[in-house]
Amino acid sequence: MLTQALRQTRVILEMIKFEHTIFALPFAFIGAFAASRGWPSLHDAFWILLAMVGARSAAMAFNRIADWRYDALNPRTSDRAIPAGRLTVVQVALFTAASCLLLIAAAYHLKPLAFYLSPVAIIAALGYSFTKRFTVFSHAFLGLALSIAPMGAWIAIRGSFDMTPIVLAGAVLFWLFGFDIIYALQDTEFDREAGLHSMPAKLGNSRALLVSRCAHVAMIALLGLFGVLAHLHSLYIAGVIFAAALVAYEQSLVRPDDLSKLNFAFFNLNGYISVGLFLFTAGDILWQH
Repeated sequence: MLTQALRQTRVILEMIKFEHTIFALPFAFIGAFAASRGWPSLHDAFWILLAMVGARSAAMAFNRIADWRYDALNPRTSDRAIPAGRLTVVQVALFTAASCLLLIAAAYHLKPLAFYLSPVAIIAALGYSFTKRFTVFSHAFLGLALSIAPMGAWIAIRGSFDMTPIVLAGAVLFWLFGFDIIYALQDTEFDREAGLHSMPAKLGNSRALLVSRCAHVAMIALLGLFGVLAHLHSLYIAGVIFAAALVAYEQSLVRPDDLSKLNFAFFNLNGYISVGLFLFTAGDILWQH
């Protein structure tokens, strides 16, 4: 019984790509450090961490439920847990519900506004999964879902909205918008055949990559504006330059007719960008205080 439970837990963690929480979590803590103007309390940091784990786990699990029929038809995704029969839809639905409850419980232990807005975060996180059925801007909806991370962390600390985290959320939105287009290059032909919408399926790989590059330029511009609004200095500027260099490198690795380096560009470099930017930002804030 214990062995079976451990096996299913391992399958679930693989299904939701738990290790990729690293994409959004550093931005949540950028928001937390900026709101606190230093170290957030252990209480706040702990519950923000759990809220992030709950939100992302719910989003990924629900996406696997919403898309399992398409996943079964796509050779790239046919071995995922539900179409391959390693997990049932009911099992994944229960995990999704538990993850949503974790987010709500974590928000309850933070500021009241965070708790009141937790259903909105859940709707955004889960709703993304249906957008590819009707709009080529599904990539932007994914960006919107993840942009809640820094905004939510700010609200968890301050208990209110502010333009500063809104600008940071915009940077996250354009970052995700850009690199999700790159990820979608793998499925251009399948999306067309299945009637799904994506920038590559609509525009072709070359023009979709141009849109991706424009989104990443917007990301860097918004990171610069965030630095001004948050009163950050030289270390943060170095972090933005670091992020810009890695984004440029990421874009250089992927060509319309050559996706051989796509996985490295998508998974590795984006992790370096988020973690690196957090370290530079936290260092800047702590240095000032």
